[in-house]
Order: sequence, then structure tokens, then C-alpha cells
Amino acid sequence: MSHEASRPEGRGVGALAELRDAISTRAVLVMLGVLLLQLGFALSYMGAFHAPKPHRIPMVVVAPQAVEKDLVNRLNALPGEPLQVSAVTDRAQARARLLDRRADAVLVVAVAGRTDTLLVASAGGPSAGDAAMKILQTVDRTQDRQVVVRDIRPPAAGDSRGLSSFYLVLSWTIGGYLAASALNMAAGSKRPTLRRALVRLAAMVPYAFISGIGGAIIVGPVLNCLPGSFWELVGIGTLVVFASGAVGVALQSLAGTIGLGLTILIFTILGNPSSGGVYPASLLPPFWRAVGQALPPGAGTTVVRNTVYFDGNATTGALWILGAWAFAGIVVTILSAALHGRRRPVRAEAAGTTA
Repeated sequence: MSHEASRPEGRGVGALAELRDAISTRAVLVMLGVLLLQLGFALSYMGAFHAPKPHRIPMVVVAPQAVEKDLVNRLNALPGEPLQVSAVTDRAQARARLLDRRADAVLVVAVAGRTDTLLVASAGGPSAGDAAMKILQTVDRTQDRQVVVRDIRPPAAGDSRGLSSFYLVLSWTIGGYLAASALNMAAGSKRPTLRRALVRLAAMVPYAFISGIGGAIIVGPVLNCLPGSFWELVGIGTLVVFASGAVGVALQSLAGTIGLGLTILIFTILGNPSSGGVYPASLLPPFWRAVGQALPPGAGTTVVRNTVYFDGNATTGALWILGAWAFAGIVVTILSAALHGRRRPVRAEAAGTTA
């Protein structure tokens, strides 16, 4: 009887041991990290996109002098400040501001008649122009006026909603940090020595260049999404992929597997919804509006769009941002590897003394 009574207990202990062997504490912690990233995706994307609300959309007005000041003041005083309006003297100057990316819309008030014209450049993303049009239509109805829209810089035929720049940069950033992760896993997830860190960074250079060429071929000759500017796109892609990869190498040098999660947090969870690819900063909530252009996805999307459609206007700051992330990744990787290399001899010496 005592032998039979002990068998269920033995099976229970064996099952518990098998469960512990199958699901280690480390596996539970990794799953918890994945859960947090999953919830972060939901919070970030839905938080940024669920209720886009215009805030200070940059707009230029060309109007007869008699009504100009009153119109600008009235539009700037709209509840919630959906528009940020300034006046210029003529249509050519206003058009230049639109194509220089200093404005998202231009309102040309008719000198005679009651039909005004709204100029937009939807290649830079149609959302801001659409929002400005809806606001002006509401305002004009109260003044018994109408507004018609003229798109002076539409996207290419294969880029109907102007989103190809965003998706291209998305693929480049994900490819960069996944390549860094692959290098880390190939070394058994060991934190690198200085030599190994330099080799990993060097390996990212040809990978980034090939990624830039591949992306430029896909959006150019293959799909005709972003025609022209082939070699400019190759250069931009090389910089974006290397910046993403260098940061991935750096964070995984510092924190191992956790570093990959931090890279996903920066580039995908925070960077993508705030990038301006789907909605511009003027339609995003305050947090996403503040961080978007400081992160590589936002800077990369701006550089690609403005290079392909707007002759490279307003790209200098975004290029500096990408360069800064790449440089920071290099510096942090080298410092982390050097510091880790210093600690190992100290530990080895301490172990020898103890022995």
C-alpha cells in the first residue's frame, strides 16, 4: 500500500521537474519581454493613429491686402489651433514654400468671385492637405465661399498614397537591426571583444550597401514606386541600414538579448508610428510629434520623400540625425567592448588569487 501511495507523488515531482526543464526561468523572462513588446506595439500604433487631430498644420495664405490680416488672424484663432498660417505676397512665393517643405498647404484667395484655391503637394503625404481642406471647407461655408484643391506635386503612379517612402525605410531599419542580431546569435550571443565588435561593425557596411541597392531596385525599376534618384536612394539606404545595424550591435553589446528588445522599441515601436509616414507630425498626438523626427525611421522617411519628390529640400537636419545615430552606435559598441575586455582580466586575476 505504501509503495502504491507513493507513485502519484513521484509522478507529480517528475512532471514538475520536466516542466521546469522545458520552461526555464530565462525562457519565462524572454516571454515576458516579448509580451511587453507586443503590448507596446498595440499602444504605440493605436495611440498614434486612432484619432488623428490637426495641430498647427503649416499653411501659407495669398490674399488681397484688404482681407489678408483678418483672414490670417481668423484662421490662427480656430479652436484647437489646427492651422499655423502666415501670409506671403504672391502665388509664386507661396508655391516655393510648399515645394521647399516649409508649408503643407497654400490657400489662394480669389480676387474676384467666391471660389478659392488650395494648393497641396500630396507626394509629401496626403493627410495634412486633406485635413487642411476639411478645415477650410468648414470655414468657407460660414462665409458663403468655396474651395477647390489643386495638387501641384502628386506622388508617382506606383505610389498612390505616398507611403512607399515609409515602407522602404521600414524595411531598411528592420533589416539593419535583424542583421545585427544575426551577427550576435552567430557568436553564441557572447558580448564581443573589441576585435569582434569592430568586425561586426565592418560587416554591417557591405550589408547596408547591398540593402540600399536592393531597396532602390525594388522601388525603382521593379515596382516604379519611387522612380528616379536611384543612387541617392542607395546612399540613403546604406546610411539608414548602417545606423540601425550599428545601434543594434551597440545595444546587444551592452545588454545581450535584451538589447534586441531595446532596438525594436526604439526603431519599430516608437520610430515607425511617429515617423510621419502615415500621418505627419501635425496630425499626431504630442509625444509622437515630439520624438518622430529625432528617430531614424522619421528622419529616413523625410530624406527619401524629399529627395525623390522635392529636389532634396529640407533633408539636411534629417541626414544629421541619421549620421548621429550611426556614430553613436559605433562609439557605444567600441566603448562597451573595451570596457568588457578590461573586466575579464580583472576577474581572471581575482579567480587566480582565490585559487
